[in-house]
Amino acid sequence: MREFAAEPPVEARVGDALRDAGETVATAESCTGGLIGSLLTDVAGSSDYFDRSVVTYSYDAKLEELAVPREHLDAEGAVSAPVARAMARGVRDTAAVDWGVATTGIAGPGGGTDEKPVGTVYVGVAYAGEWGTGDSGATVERYEFDGSRTQIKERIARRALSDLLAAVGTRG
Repeated sequence: MREFAAEPPVEARVGDALRDAGETVATAESCTGGLIGSLLTDVAGSSDYFDRSVVTYSYDAKLEELAVPREHLDAEGAVSAPVARAMARGVRDTAAVDWGVATTGIAGPGGGTDEKPVGTVYVGVAYAGEWGTGDSGATVERYEFDGSRTQIKERIARRALSDLLAAVGTRG
């Protein structure tokens, strides 16, 4: 799982940034199936900043584990910006961490459409500000990746970590 890794790998850089900021993260993963959590825990000392990874592959899991609104799933489908945003917020809040990261997409080889081809993913990143500050929020980005199912999953996981790293960097 190092085909698309930089040096040093993004998972190590995320760990350093979170540790330096004294912040924590949890992940909500659909199409990546726990890969982001796996990459984070490949780094020694990740227990300093990594809380959990919740794999919510089905609609029911997203609804039950993360409180993703049924209306988002009905109106947009699981692979959508509103669902990614709700997943990131849901894992952030249920884990009571500073950062929530979420992925929902189509890793292939089937399941794509003209509107959402194989390789489409939405990455959500949510931050929990101090109560009463209004600093909490979430962003979502859409990406499209090529490759085999395994390659797409790695690219998505590393992109999600890169998005998290950029967000942590803007807060520090």
